[in-house]
Amino acid sequence: MRFNRLLLSTTLVIVALVVQVCVLARLQLPGAVPDLVLLTVVGLALVYGHVGGAFIGFGAGLLADLAPPADHAAGRYALVLCVVGYLVGLAKPDNGQLRSAFGPMVAVVAAAIGSTLLYAGVGALVGDTSARHVGIASLLFTAALYDLLLAPFTVPFIIALARRADNDPLADSSPGAGKTSDVTAGWLSSGTGLRIGNQRGGLRLKSARARAGRIKGVKRL
Repeated sequence: MRFNRLLLSTTLVIVALVVQVCVLARLQLPGAVPDLVLLTVVGLALVYGHVGGAFIGFGAGLLADLAPPADHAAGRYALVLCVVGYLVGLAKPDNGQLRSAFGPMVAVVAAAIGSTLLYAGVGALVGDTSARHVGIASLLFTAALYDLLLAPFTVPFIIALARRADNDPLADSSPGAGKTSDVTAGWLSSGTGLRIGNQRGGLRLKSARARAGRIKGVKRL
């Protein structure tokens, strides 16, 4: 199971880093760059907890520090993502089940703002004042906005993959299947589960009406 976690985490982080460097960084959006690596760390930390989140965050940050075109000191972003992974992992539910999408979205916004502030703070300690020239307020707003818009398309998918790699029973739970539904199932189904449930309810209602009609017919005879 630990090997599965390591393999999956490494693969997801590398893919996220490649997409972020080759695609998202080239969009030239105003302010910050959408941080797909940060979202990957957040999603994995919500499944693996604070210890796993800290290790994954450190490894992901170190890769980001070494990947071109990085222009800062190695270890700077590793420290930031290590702290973020640890803190987000503390928000993991005891039973591993996310009952609402509100919690993960708050974690995404907090991670985006916290990582930006921590990165700028560590930069100030080593003499990097680039955040001041760009504007820290603009960076905070755009980082939170971009990551929040990207989160629904990435975080639920990462959580589902992490659970399936761990053979987590919650990964196979679905609404109406006799098990407690998890919020990730609702995100990934895009509302399909709710429609299926309504259809099943309609079928049950029609069957009950048909039986009642047959009973009335028998009584009349």
